[in-house]
Amino acid sequence: MAKTKEISRRIKSVTSTKKITKAMEMVAAAKMRKAIDAVLKTRTYAKLSWETVLHLAKLAESRSDSLHTLLTPRSKIEKVAIILITSNRGMCGGYNSAIIAKARELIKNNNTPTDFIIVGKKGAIVHNYKYEIAAEFEKSDVITDAKEIYPVVKLALSDYQNKKYDKIFVAYTDFVNPAKQIPRLKQLLPIELEKTDENLGQVEGQEQDNHNIIFDYTFEPNPAEVLDRIIPRLLEVQLYQAFLEANASEHSARMTAMHQATEAANDMVAELTLFYNKARQAGITAEIAEISAGANALAE
Repeated sequence: MAKTKEISRRIKSVTSTKKITKAMEMVAAAKMRKAIDAVLKTRTYAKLSWETVLHLAKLAESRSDSLHTLLTPRSKIEKVAIILITSNRGMCGGYNSAIIAKARELIKNNNTPTDFIIVGKKGAIVHNYKYEIAAEFEKSDVITDAKEIYPVVKLALSDYQNKKYDKIFVAYTDFVNPAKQIPRLKQLLPIELEKTDENLGQVEGQEQDNHNIIFDYTFEPNPAEVLDRIIPRLLEVQLYQAFLEANASEHSARMTAMHQATEAANDMVAELTLFYNKARQAGITAEIAEISAGANALAE
């Protein structure tokens, strides 16, 4: 009897956990739909803005002897910063560990002193790996305005222009579909003129536009002042898109993790119910055997 009571308690406990994971799955699914809508609305703009600035920069380079300071690679890379976008909470499978591993891989390959600019509470775990955290920022579950990322952009520009860092990367998770998210690293500063923005917001199976269209631009008042205004805006757009991709990926990962947890709870309840029925049957059989043995003893 004691064994059946213990199994019954476990069934109730797992059933309660299943209700929680199911509720979390539904909440994550609702947030995921909003995040995906935001991602899809801005992807084309982010890509075109990147291509436009690259055309402007190349044209300005051809008309002058020097590159803009935000486009000029440093001759010596002494220190690097990584803007690490993680979640505020767990329960999202390997979402955080995958992007942190991607950032650590870059550090290992470059072998350069690196600071982290953390966005999202879970990113603080890099401190356990003995990395320096230069700044921490809060992250909303659903980003609705580019103004939310302005402090991060302002810090990145300031630190790069003051030569605190010679390169700045952003580590984010690119949303492909609800079942697939890819951790990526993108160099924000200096902007690389020879690299197109092939990864940011790339959709699996979507055809990429590879037409190289060259436009001619008139710079007013001059190329330097135009780039002074437009390059920071480009960084805002790129970082904003990275935030949107990361949010869509996070909610997708959490929905998938909670769905799997719910399915596992269902399997566990079914297994425990089977054990309960077997234990109950064994108890009944034992009681019948005892009654039969007693009846036989009295008959003798």
